[in-house]
Amino acid sequence: MDLLYANDREGAYPDSWYAATAEISPNRPPLAGDVQADVCIVGAGYTGLSAALHLAQAGHKVIVLEAHRVGFGASGRNGGQLGWGQRVEQPGLEKMVGMERARALWALGQDATALVKSLIAEHNIDCHLRPGIAWTGESAGEVDELHAYAEHMHRHYDYEMQALDGPGLQAICPSPAYKGGIMCHDGGHLHPLRYALGLARAAEAAGVTIHERSAVTRIENAQQTTVHTATGHVRADHVILACNGYLGGLDQRVARRVMPINNFIAATAPLENPERVLAQNVAIADSRFVVNYFRLSHDNRLLFGGGESYGYRFPSDIAAKVRKPMTQIFPHLQDVPIDYAWGGTLGITMKRLPYLARVAPGVLSASGYSGHGVGTATHAGKLMAQAIDGDARGFDTMAAIPTQPFPGGPRLRTPLLMLAMTWYALRDRLGL
Repeated sequence: MDLLYANDREGAYPDSWYAATAEISPNRPPLAGDVQADVCIVGAGYTGLSAALHLAQAGHKVIVLEAHRVGFGASGRNGGQLGWGQRVEQPGLEKMVGMERARALWALGQDATALVKSLIAEHNIDCHLRPGIAWTGESAGEVDELHAYAEHMHRHYDYEMQALDGPGLQAICPSPAYKGGIMCHDGGHLHPLRYALGLARAAEAAGVTIHERSAVTRIENAQQTTVHTATGHVRADHVILACNGYLGGLDQRVARRVMPINNFIAATAPLENPERVLAQNVAIADSRFVVNYFRLSHDNRLLFGGGESYGYRFPSDIAAKVRKPMTQIFPHLQDVPIDYAWGGTLGITMKRLPYLARVAPGVLSASGYSGHGVGTATHAGKLMAQAIDGDARGFDTMAAIPTQPFPGGPRLRTPLLMLAMTWYALRDRLGL
């Protein structure tokens, strides 16, 4: 079953609040015939659009092939949270790769956050960017761990996070579930589809050609790489795979290391008392293994993400799936109407760090952002553009992250992960 079509209609955005509140561009024509380019990019999400923009600005002829529409995948469906650093906290990175490389990864993570902000400002992208993300704990032990993390970042990285006790967090997010946390004003939140569409417009203004409804069927490696679709092909000196959870069978090396999973978001009706959910216009992520994340929209809806699945199909009632964790955090919203509910497919890796690699001569790939993609994917696109343009230092630093394959191969990795997720869900429920 092809995830590109398992849950969605060809060439159509999902019925999300994002799609309902974005200025959707007219359809771009599919690829037709034999085309030559310096660089062919597969996928028009944050990774592909950022790479295309930076390559075009450097003078390259760039063609982007998108199976559906610009921002169709995770880039246009996610929680809209612009985090800081890498997906894995710095103490974990220090144990994994040592302090020197952990510092280098931290610097790249901060570059990613700054890059998103600068692109939004430079290209006047109207995507409701607002500062602030709080990370919450549901027990005294979790809060102590978060405060220790903030202290570690202050001591070793000269980076300031605000430690929040119970009353401090309640003044921001009055949920009975949370006992404290930390606040990062460096991060923020935005309208993810509007951001993706803005990147596309900026790329096209720089000279990029984007073909929608142009699913890639195979990639042929020879003196030049040829990227085939059903209606044409692109011959290019360089190819970038920017597919994340929708890669399918285009590259088995990547597929063994990046696993697609589904996540779900609901948008409530506009809230009469939004301050009972968030008294400040910041985003929230909690400390559960399957993270709950939420924020208020600019029209005072609660946008709440929660619940994952590991089969191909989305559940028949996404709203019910999201309402369950939402009402655990906000019991008073038990009867609030849900106006929109949608799912999307993202890519995760075993260690929850992105996978950047040279997968064939002239072919680069970046994916596996593990829920940290707004900044990381945008930055990965720039790093691949720089590598093609002759400066591979940032790309090589990210590519050096150890990324082992999922155990069991394609047939067994999903059942094995489901067993692991069942354990983590039980652990969260029992407070272990």
